[in-house]
Amino acid sequence: MRGYAVGRLCVTLAILFTGYHTLFGQEAAVRPFVIRVVDQQTGRGVPLVELRTTAAARYITDSQGVVAFWEPGWMSRRVFFYVESDGYQIPPDGFGFAGRALDVTPGGSATLEVQRTQFAQRLYRVTGAGIYRDSVMAGLEVPVRHPLLNAGVVGSDSVVNVMYRGRLFWFWGDTNRTEYPLGNFHVPGAVSRLPQDGGLDPRVGVELEYFRDAEGHFAKETAKMPGEGPTWIDALVVLPDRQHNQILLAAYVKVKPPMDVYRHGLCRWDEQAEQFVPLVVFAEGAPFYPTGHPVVAQCGSQPYVYFTDPLGVTRCPAQVEAMADLESYEAYTCLIAKKNGEAGGASLSDVDRGPDGTVRYRWRRGAPPLRSELADRLVKAGKLHENERLLALRDWHTMRPIAIHRGGLAWNEYRRRWISVFTRFGGSSLLGEVWYSEADAPWGPWCYAVKVAEHKRYSFYNPKLHPYFDQDNGRRIFFEGTYSHTFSGNPDAKPWYDYNQLMYCLELDDPRVAVPVAYYRSDDPQRPPSVWAARNGRQLAEAPMFEDFQRIVFFAWDRPVPGAVALTWHETRGYGVTDKPGSDEQLVAYILPEAQDRPGLVPLYEVTTDPMSKRLRVGGDEKDGTLLGWVWPSPYGAGSPASGVGLDSGQATEVQRRPSHGGNR
Repeated sequence: MRGYAVGRLCVTLAILFTGYHTLFGQEAAVRPFVIRVVDQQTGRGVPLVELRTTAAARYITDSQGVVAFWEPGWMSRRVFFYVESDGYQIPPDGFGFAGRALDVTPGGSATLEVQRTQFAQRLYRVTGAGIYRDSVMAGLEVPVRHPLLNAGVVGSDSVVNVMYRGRLFWFWGDTNRTEYPLGNFHVPGAVSRLPQDGGLDPRVGVELEYFRDAEGHFAKETAKMPGEGPTWIDALVVLPDRQHNQILLAAYVKVKPPMDVYRHGLCRWDEQAEQFVPLVVFAEGAPFYPTGHPVVAQCGSQPYVYFTDPLGVTRCPAQVEAMADLESYEAYTCLIAKKNGEAGGASLSDVDRGPDGTVRYRWRRGAPPLRSELADRLVKAGKLHENERLLALRDWHTMRPIAIHRGGLAWNEYRRRWISVFTRFGGSSLLGEVWYSEADAPWGPWCYAVKVAEHKRYSFYNPKLHPYFDQDNGRRIFFEGTYSHTFSGNPDAKPWYDYNQLMYCLELDDPRVAVPVAYYRSDDPQRPPSVWAARNGRQLAEAPMFEDFQRIVFFAWDRPVPGAVALTWHETRGYGVTDKPGSDEQLVAYILPEAQDRPGLVPLYEVTTDPMSKRLRVGGDEKDGTLLGWVWPSPYGAGSPASGVGLDSGQATEVQRRPSHGGNR
């Protein structure tokens, strides 16, 4: 019996040893099945695509669109994967299942093509852990040196960045780490090189070099300002001081739970310490503070910093001393400042109007900008008409108003206009939709926009444009934002991606991105065509101001768009519409030949008042003119869609020619 027991023990140990050896031998020899999910249109990998098995196991593609699939017991058999991703889709089968069955084998691979349903292309994740996790597991090449974990950063809130001393400086909000749920609440930072200086192509990735703590394990605190609670920064900008030194500045706030700001200030970058130091603490109760993503632009003889959040309606002179002095700040507003009044320094009765009652917008010191909520109060109180709002953004497809949240703008050389990318408040998710618009100046007219990306039941807030990444003379632009389930009402946080920055690319020659632009009434009644579209340069004049916006006759396209026809002018034939303008015709605009069941469009007529005069008219009927097509109305006129007043023959606007130039040289 005793010998039998010893024998059983030896057999058991042998089995255990063999199992141990076999188990770890298999782990060492694991060869995952590599699934590549690619954009059908471009062929590049698509990040953030969820693959889910019939057992509800889910896998998320990494920044190269890769899933390294290895499931014991599931290999060497056929496996069905549901495929799902916001902005992308795979056609469903006959039973309505959107997915594909793959023959899963160790070391094998398969490619799944998805159709992009949004205009912006999702490129990669900029921050966080496991950016190229599955690619590394599959033994594939990756573009960055730290594909799995960089400076211990697991997740980071909203980004600000700027060019400074030949490098891009990046800073984020609250940042998570691996060791504990509480991380860096005083602004981590990093630098990267530009593509032309050895950096990565922005279509591929960003190589971040973090400022690290003393141990070198985690991203250091770069902006720990005095006071309790976290520090957040924005309004990052480089400006000269009086000695012409280039100084990196940022506005900061101190925050108490839940998200109450109790202090505003300005700080500057200390190159030696690699951190921000306090410069000034602002007095509380000011009409506004520096915020958003600033742009510097020359206006007349003076360079200004426009604090775009997302649109440029606040500014100060582009100098360190001016940015540190709130008395030098201006808002483009129709409100006159009044001490101890309502609405942040102005009362509801302080709308500035001329002798004829016309509302007057000006750059004013000490007055608040006319943000949407304040404009709503003024309209409700009867102090402001709907068509006197400065910001009147609408979806050009549906004419529905767009409540803007956060974003920014930049000059775009390809469009020769100011462009903006911003998040809409509401829609398929509270902060999940990204929109694109264009204007003739940082302050407007911002009127029509198009949705370029969406994240259903998820947030993508505080988007940031990257104009220094522009490619092909600005034809291709890049932006990123914070991808988070916060504010969305969705309790399901996407593994690896949640609370991190996602990079997108948008190609502006895509005709689906084309938005209608403003056509202004001209001053010369003798020489048609009678409208012109502004083409601004980097040098801004004070115009176009709100008075110019009130001279906008209609909105139309300034480039070919499928379904549109060219509106042309000929010296003898007058106005006409054609699919292809002739060499002897002058192109005016691109308009719709039919209303096409689109709400809110207005008819455009050619009107002949005498044999020598042909003019354009918006609205009315055909009894006095020839219908040319359909255009988008101006929100600033008597017949604006916002005012609820329809254009009829008595309100028709006649427009005459102005020499063809941009208005703002």
